Amino acid sequence: MATVVKSFAIQGIDGYPVDIETKMLDGQPMISIIGLGDQAVKEAAERIQAAIDESGYVFPKKRVIISLAPSDKKKSGSHFDLAMAIGVLQQNGDIGAKNIEDYGFIGELSLNGQLRACRGILPMIIAGQKKGIHKIIVPEQNLREAMLVQGVEILGFSCLRDVIAYLEGKISKRTECSKDNTDSGILGYTLDFSEVKGQEDLIEAVVLAAAGGHNMLMIGEPGCGKTMIAQRIPTILPEMTEEECLEVTKIYSISGMLPNGHALIKFRPFRAPHHNASLNALIGGGVNAMPGEVSLAHNGVLFLDELAEFSRRTLDALRQPVEDKKVCISRVNGTHTFPSNFMFVTAMNPCPCGYYNHPTKACVCSPGQVQKYLNKISGPLLDRIDIQIEIVPVPFDKISDQRQGEASSVIRNRVIQARRIQEQRYADHPGIYCNAQMNSKLLSIYARPDDKGLSLLRNAMERLNLSARAYDRILKVARTIADLEGAELIQPSHLAEAISYRNLDRENWAG
Repeated sequence: MATVVKSFAIQGIDGYPVDIETKMLDGQPMISIIGLGDQAVKEAAERIQAAIDESGYVFPKKRVIISLAPSDKKKSGSHFDLAMAIGVLQQNGDIGAKNIEDYGFIGELSLNGQLRACRGILPMIIAGQKKGIHKIIVPEQNLREAMLVQGVEILGFSCLRDVIAYLEGKISKRTECSKDNTDSGILGYTLDFSEVKGQEDLIEAVVLAAAGGHNMLMIGEPGCGKTMIAQRIPTILPEMTEEECLEVTKIYSISGMLPNGHALIKFRPFRAPHHNASLNALIGGGVNAMPGEVSLAHNGVLFLDELAEFSRRTLDALRQPVEDKKVCISRVNGTHTFPSNFMFVTAMNPCPCGYYNHPTKACVCSPGQVQKYLNKISGPLLDRIDIQIEIVPVPFDKISDQRQGEASSVIRNRVIQARRIQEQRYADHPGIYCNAQMNSKLLSIYARPDDKGLSLLRNAMERLNLSARAYDRILKVARTIADLEGAELIQPSHLAEAISYRNLDRENWAG
């Protein structure tokens, strides 16, 4: 009769249970691992043999077959090692583990029998909880992360020998961990808006974007503060809920970017990939599909600096994540879905030399070069950016001013107040938390302009040749402007301000 030991695998950002079935047969000594495992799974044969020998046992001189069920799903990773080793020893009668069916096992084995930390612990523990597995053994380095899940007894060990001794009832001691899962150092903020000199109009636009969750494009000369301000946007966003923290932590755990010994990520992520980032790095993918930058920025900010320097193909791939708030990556072995609900913030120069429309420096680019540079940003992507603002240089008097600007904590209170209005408004609409997420039906209810506002919109649509998507986004931005002012209804002045943020739609902007 085969021995069955429980473990887990990952698909997308979620885990699912895997039964490690072990059977020994007479024949030439060898070990076969089946069940659509990747190279790391296949190489487990050598690791578990060495680890068993180092732990004081002799690897069976028989034919060993290990099956990872369900066998029709691709599996990857080295975290199956511990479950395989326990299954071999139990099947051979070397150990007498009690109630082995009550346990789940996660852990990579070193050649000397030590347990190494693994990525993706959090979603696997959640999968175990849903399956009704109440005791899960993990490497002690992953203990704090694993203990984020309530209702599961987490047991942390440092080596295979201690795991065996515990299962046999020879020891009761196990590694304990504090329940305090706050890690203020992970993705923490050290920047503040008080350090910004000038750019009051740009800061107001940033507050508007943060209050409604709107996407934003900043256009201006080199060194005018675009990157400096973008880096400080997370400091004015509301705190993440516990559910949002778990979502972000799961993604970083799967990506192997959660530092060992740390637990819950409490701060909104800020991702700023370089403009030479590949399509897979930005969107996600690979042989074993992994989250990309758009998913690592989930519930936070994705900042693309030097937007026009990204490849056209890479930028156009952002259309679906920006619109649908998720990424679907199709592979032969299945489809992987990763969340990508982020605030999309971008910055670029107005032309190749960077000084088009500059008040004092002359631009050396021809009108054709300027237009070609701007055309690197496709119309469909630009249509998805709610706020487009041109930045003017900061005068010397403001740069040299020693007085500090408005602090992030003060600005953040304004953002939180507007977000609370939106939370109450959309309380009966699941999945809608801010104005940027409104669909057409909600727009007709909560962002309906009056006759004067409709006339203003009609003139703007005709003059700027705006699309239906741009029309919706103007209404969303106007709704947020009204929320910041505490107004119940959208006024023509709110619509006029929202239209003014469509800078790249202006006729003859690029000459």
